[in-house]
Amino acid sequence: MTYQETINYLFTRLPMFSRVGTAAYKKDLANTLRLCEYLGNPQLTFRSIHIAGTNGKGSTSHILAAILQTAGYKTGLYTSPHLRDFRERFRIDGQMIDPDFVIDFTERIRPMIDLIEPSFFEITVAMAFDYFARQKVDIAVVETGLGGRLDSTNIITPELSVITNIGWDHTNLLGDTLEKIAYEKAGIIKQGIPVVIGETHPLTKPVFEQKAAELSAPLLFADHLRYVADWQYKHHELAVQVAVSATDERNIYTLDLPGHYQTKNLVTVLEAVHQLQQKGWTITTAQVKQALQQVKKLTGLGGRWEVIHLHPTVVLDVGHNEDGIRQIVAQIELTDHHDLHIVMGMVKDKDIDGALKALPKEGNYYFTRAQIPRALPEDQLAARAAAIGLEGLHYPDVNTALKAALAKAGKEDLVVVCGSVFIVGEVQPI
Repeated sequence: MTYQETINYLFTRLPMFSRVGTAAYKKDLANTLRLCEYLGNPQLTFRSIHIAGTNGKGSTSHILAAILQTAGYKTGLYTSPHLRDFRERFRIDGQMIDPDFVIDFTERIRPMIDLIEPSFFEITVAMAFDYFARQKVDIAVVETGLGGRLDSTNIITPELSVITNIGWDHTNLLGDTLEKIAYEKAGIIKQGIPVVIGETHPLTKPVFEQKAAELSAPLLFADHLRYVADWQYKHHELAVQVAVSATDERNIYTLDLPGHYQTKNLVTVLEAVHQLQQKGWTITTAQVKQALQQVKKLTGLGGRWEVIHLHPTVVLDVGHNEDGIRQIVAQIELTDHHDLHIVMGMVKDKDIDGALKALPKEGNYYFTRAQIPRALPEDQLAARAAAIGLEGLHYPDVNTALKAALAKAGKEDLVVVCGSVFIVGEVQPI
């Protein structure tokens, strides 16, 4: 098969959560274990960092990968979903996986696909682990797909586990309370392996404490150990002063990821780096600062308050649940603009009303849908928005909606495209 034929085979042959939702979710690790056993258990041959969380885990994964790469380590990075190119999910030192490897791997694994009917995600996890093993990475940063305990990635024993935060998302699969969701995320905690929790919450803290105690895993709450003393947002960059709580030692870090919500991820990352240093990884403060200034360049990260056009300013952000939308709204308030235009689409299995209620009433709205079966039809999204006072027209695809917003927007206006990774991924260059 050619590369395109291979991709078409993977997308159509395997159940894909991003397209069809819950039907593609496998609630155990059996398939992943069988796939990796067939491949010679590649997950046992490289060191790793495992990252879970409701929001921020993608940014945190990319930032950590950028730092390790800058420190001179050959660094694998596995994330999901992709924005525009399937190969974005698998990177080594920022470079996407070779198309020939995708073809070769798919040919090798086809007998198992026919035998055990794995999901798309299970196959991509096995592909990532096989790729990292064959390329002999020094370390791989591995982001969970959904949850943690039963996530396909949860067959690694990492150097460090990281859980960014706990919020309301995938409640139909992970549980309908923050404690239940935290229990699923806490499933990545391993015997004796340090775990960094990014944001402390009174309801979830006891869940992490109990799990860490059961497994004798050192437990670090990043936001207790460090805090943001000051920050400035200007010229689409973020300058953040972070203080160590115990000593009040302070450093200023400049991020090329300008979203204010990155301040929380930065605190998490700095504690993760500290834990890696304690374990013998050689990472200097200068290397951390250098990496933070070029995360997008080093890793290809997009869709996090990503400015793609000026006059008017057009921003892409993959925020897609209530917490994510609240962070976007906070960033809008920090951004100089005249009128606000929001292009939005969502998938059916999110807390749509919760996300819509977090949006400002004074914006101009353009409702749309991604071109996947999971997408909520744009007319239904517009009707649900109208019911809570958000008025706007609806459009069949994001680029038509964005053109309408640009036609109405003045040069000093702000246009934000958000609500779904898939919406952001379908935006064409302006």
